[in-house]
Amino acid sequence: MPAALTFLLTFQLVGLVLVSVLNLAIPEPVIGLILMFLWIHLGWPVPVELGPLCEGLLRHLSLLFVPAAVGLVTYLDLLSQHWVPVFLALAISTPLSIAAGAWTFSALARWMKLPPEGDEVKQDG
Repeated sequence: MPAALTFLLTFQLVGLVLVSVLNLAIPEPVIGLILMFLWIHLGWPVPVELGPLCEGLLRHLSLLFVPAAVGLVTYLDLLSQHWVPVFLALAISTPLSIAAGAWTFSALARWMKLPPEGDEVKQDG
C-alpha cells in the first residue's frame, strides 16, 4: 500500500513542480493525473496495490466535500447578499457540464469504435 500511495503522490508532486516551473494555468492534480494516465497507458510498471488503494479512496470520496461545506458556512453572509448570481451560475453551468461530459464520452466512444452495450440500446421494434 505505501508503494501505491507513493506512486499517486509522486505524480501529484510532479504536477505541482511543472505548474510552478512552467507557470501553467492548469491545476497541479490535473497535470499529475494526465501524466499518470500516460504512464499507465504506455504500460510502464504500476504498483500492484494501486487498484485497491484507488477503490478505497473512491469509497471515501465524499469526505472531500467537507472543506467545501465549511467554506459555504464561512461565507454564508456573502452568499446571502449575492445568491441570485450564484444560483444562476449553478443553474446554467450544471446542465452545460453534464452535456459536455456526455458529448465527450460519445465522441471518445466513437473514436475508440466502442459498440453500444446494455439495456439502454433498443432492439428492432
